[in-house]
Amino acid sequence: MSVGLITPAWASGEPLDLTSSKLGIVCIAIFFVAYALVMLEEKLHLRKSKPVLVAAGLIWILISIYYVSHDIPHVTEHAFRHNLLEFAELMLFLLVAMTYINALEERKVFDRLRAWLLQKGFSYLSLFWISGFLAFFISPIADNLTTALLMCAVIMKVAEGDKRFINLCCVNIVIAANAGGAFSPFGDITTLMVWQAGLVKFNEFLALFVPSLVNYMVPAAVMSLFVEKKTPSTVYTPVTMLRGARRILTLFLLTVLTAVLCHSLLHMPPVLGMMMGLGYLQFFGYYLRVTLKRRQTKAQRQGDRQRIDLLGSVVPFDIFHKVARAEWDTLLFFYGIVMCVGGLGFLGYLGLMSDVLYGQWSATTANIFLGILSSVIDNIPVMFAVLSMQPEMSHGQWLLITLTAGVGGSLLSIGSAAGVALMGQARGYYTFFGHLKWAPVIALGYFASVLTHLWLNSALF
Repeated sequence: MSVGLITPAWASGEPLDLTSSKLGIVCIAIFFVAYALVMLEEKLHLRKSKPVLVAAGLIWILISIYYVSHDIPHVTEHAFRHNLLEFAELMLFLLVAMTYINALEERKVFDRLRAWLLQKGFSYLSLFWISGFLAFFISPIADNLTTALLMCAVIMKVAEGDKRFINLCCVNIVIAANAGGAFSPFGDITTLMVWQAGLVKFNEFLALFVPSLVNYMVPAAVMSLFVEKKTPSTVYTPVTMLRGARRILTLFLLTVLTAVLCHSLLHMPPVLGMMMGLGYLQFFGYYLRVTLKRRQTKAQRQGDRQRIDLLGSVVPFDIFHKVARAEWDTLLFFYGIVMCVGGLGFLGYLGLMSDVLYGQWSATTANIFLGILSSVIDNIPVMFAVLSMQPEMSHGQWLLITLTAGVGGSLLSIGSAAGVALMGQARGYYTFFGHLKWAPVIALGYFASVLTHLWLNSALF
């Protein structure tokens, strides 16, 4: 961001540096007040999207008033549209992924997983490791937030009423989901942002697999020593997946492949492949609807009660119902954050921040610090700020900030969307202080993963 611009710069469409102006200070204050309300979500029971939506509107309105008063309205218009386009691409991408997950949940895929765990009669220690590894390996495909919610639901059902074990497992799941999401573009919003920006190719994220695994394994190994030697007392109830479950899972994997190929081979935004994949699901939903009545009639004529149950309810498979069940609070929060940070960047604060972090500090120190900062401030604004700054960094450093922003949020329960969501889902079982007491061993995992990356991928620096 240029400093000390004069009148001719307005004509060329360049924004002014307003970091020391009253306008800039007011906008910073608005953002911090909004973010304080986000951090108090659990206490206030105020959805996190509300304050940032209002803050985004206020920031851009104030900026626009300033620019209009100087008779240059189009500078802010172009800047706002640019930020809006970045959000729209990511929002549609996430919306398709959430729709597929909701469709799989409705077809009882995850209920079947829960029933299988109960049927096998695993001990608490086995369940601790199984739920952790499932979270680690599912989150690269289903994203860390969705994976954490699903695995938490499984554990709460399996270990119903055991507060100590559920809290321990929730901490384990948050760490595993965040770590697993760090080595895949589909695992977290931050990795998706880096991939869509073209800074790291799809296959290059795999360089973070071992560091991510270390990030999970170090704290998990310590926490496992505190798991009681018990077996769940919950009674096993058989669950059968509904018709089309496996085919929907196959279509989801095909959708992911389409998005990857569109971006890697055709250099098109990945959202093109994801929206095409939504079309796959819509066509399959149509197939399920038009064949449902015929199959039900045949099963009733044969008196096949099991087949009738497998076909599902009389209500047809509705793709738009799955879209409606997407995590809209998260998507709207993402909009608010992108627009707030975009507005502050337009004022010149991101340029100022870049000069301090990447001009006066080493890139490694800055990236490690930003990862720790993401445990207090959500990793979305942290990563969006870094991408907006576009500091000159090696490929290894871009992978490092991807890793630290992804796993740094595990240090506190409020540091990641997965942690915040689980505090709501497992209210009374998983708490801020229940997570905080494990912060030292989580920090060991954080620094161990950073050192592993610096050593293992040293050729990329």
